[in-house]
Amino acid sequence: MSQWQERAALLFKEEGLEKLKNANILIVGLGGVGSFAAEFLTRAGIGNLTIVDGDTVDITNINRQLPALHSTIDQPKVKVVGDRLMDINPELNLTRIEEFISPERAHEIVTSDFDYVLDCIDSITPKVNLILAAKRKKVKVISGMGAGGKFLASKVVVKDISKTEVCPLAKQIRKRLKKEGISSGVKAVFSTEVPDVTSLKMTDGKNYKKSFFGTNSWIPGLFGLHAAEHVVRYLLTRE
Repeated sequence: MSQWQERAALLFKEEGLEKLKNANILIVGLGGVGSFAAEFLTRAGIGNLTIVDGDTVDITNINRQLPALHSTIDQPKVKVVGDRLMDINPELNLTRIEEFISPERAHEIVTSDFDYVLDCIDSITPKVNLILAAKRKKVKVISGMGAGGKFLASKVVVKDISKTEVCPLAKQIRKRLKKEGISSGVKAVFSTEVPDVTSLKMTDGKNYKKSFFGTNSWIPGLFGLHAAEHVVRYLLTRE
């Protein structure tokens, strides 16, 4: 046990720390959800981590994303987040993939070597394909649904995708997955709060994204926290 893990060892015990050290996790998307999930997992003691994102830090990210500072604008998120994770745990076995994940690449990147996949993408088509890749490789997956247009931290929950409600993004994902023969077996982080439709803005449709809701500083990070908690608890108990 490293000295920095002293407090974690009291809670997880030595055998728990060993399970986390041996775990292999994939996180796709390092925005407001994925960047915080990556940090929480690394601080928990995950030993093997692959992070995927093709984006750079934009000034509009500053209100909600961990890597976003005025000093990091235009830098690749995989670099900023990756450097931070290595500074937290220099012994972390970290793989960085700097690319926007295409449907084809999703099926290449996801392998049976992973214990869990965290889908932190905010565009529907890549999101669906990442989930499909995980399901077809029989790798557990947890997917972040719509964090935009929300205020209430108390409304964020983790349930099977079949039990999601209210969230417009979750509804679309359910429909797309159903066409592929998948109705359940995917964990989803979502909010039961009705999104503020007045905060919706349309885009030019680049990177499979046609619109987005306004966001605050805490809800995306809270989604990442719930995803990380779920994964760690699974790794400790395998339930």
